[in-house]
Amino acid sequence: MKTRFKAFPGTLTSLLSAFVLLLSLTNFQPHPRDADPTYEAEIKAWHRNRIASLKSERGWLNLAGLFWLKEGNNTFGSDRENDVVFPKGAAVIGSFELKNGQVSVRTEPGVGVTADGQPVTERNVFAAKETPPPVLQLGSLRWFVIRRGDRYGVRLRDLESPLLTEFKGIETFPIQPEWRVAARLETHNPPKMLTVTDIVGTTSRQPAAGTLVFDVKGKTYRLDATAEGDHLFVVFADETNAEETYGAGRFVYVDQPGADGKTFVDFNKAYNPPCAFTPYATCPLPSKDNRLAIRVVAGEKNYGDH
Repeated sequence: MKTRFKAFPGTLTSLLSAFVLLLSLTNFQPHPRDADPTYEAEIKAWHRNRIASLKSERGWLNLAGLFWLKEGNNTFGSDRENDVVFPKGAAVIGSFELKNGQVSVRTEPGVGVTADGQPVTERNVFAAKETPPPVLQLGSLRWFVIRRGDRYGVRLRDLESPLLTEFKGIETFPIQPEWRVAARLETHNPPKMLTVTDIVGTTSRQPAAGTLVFDVKGKTYRLDATAEGDHLFVVFADETNAEETYGAGRFVYVDQPGADGKTFVDFNKAYNPPCAFTPYATCPLPSKDNRLAIRVVAGEKNYGDH
């Protein structure tokens, strides 16, 4: 006689469903991007603002030149016989005079240079007490004087720059909440002095606001930070540089800590320095103490061929 197993109606199906549910709960790992929609929306909004800032009149995408001035008279205009050669505009726009750390400008009659909506024929455009320096305008061109160490230069913008019109955005790593890491700020007494070198070789000394100490995957890391307004500013390098990210490191702002010294370093807001977009910027480089022996796969990726 053959014995046949007869299941109650629906019993086998119910058991199978329960088993699949249990297995799915056991193996389920939430995707980081789905973990906190509010946080993801915050980071996306931050990045939209970042792009808008890059494309604005004061952004980095319209830089069209950086010209270092020599002591004395420096003629400028589009003619190649000038000391400072602009890519467009009148053949001779005028001249800059650098003397004892002050810069003045004199323009040719009828050229039409303005500043703050007023015609400029002769004016001081850089002095230690004048911050920020005035922005001079001619057509789509904007320029002003900067100082780097003991050098003085003219930074030129062109609101019709090809870099600006051809800009297609910046690729980023997936948003991952785990890269918003809890940190504490260790202060130094006396203050620790940082040696800051920029991409053109100028070196300066700046006091550190402190050292941010945080853990990633069970290991402790440290980053020196400077104070910038209501935030801490960090220039850092990591093991993604020169491959997925810009070779000379990235920047990130951090909220000032509370009374308990605690804050967060959000690497999802790590962004490219201006030098990733243009050769006319003078970006600070990461110090040897700010080179992380870890791959920070968060924030902005490299841009273009840099």
